[in-house]
Amino acid sequence: MLLSVETAANRQKGDKDPAAWKPPSKQERCNYAERWIQVKAKYSLSVDEEEKTALQEMLGTCTGSS
Repeated sequence: MLLSVETAANRQKGDKDPAAWKPPSKQERCNYAERWIQVKAKYSLSVDEEEKTALQEMLGTCTGSS
């Protein structure tokens, strides 16, 4: 899935993983983390500890999380 983003946000993100970059909108962090994890799972890609921690924090923004 290709998502449209603002040019400035795309430049800020570059090739950074979730440990180095988070969507500026806190409302989008849950969706971003879920999509990131789906891609990692689909291609059997590894996740380092910093990336895992950042993803867990972003998933904590999902509705219904505790």
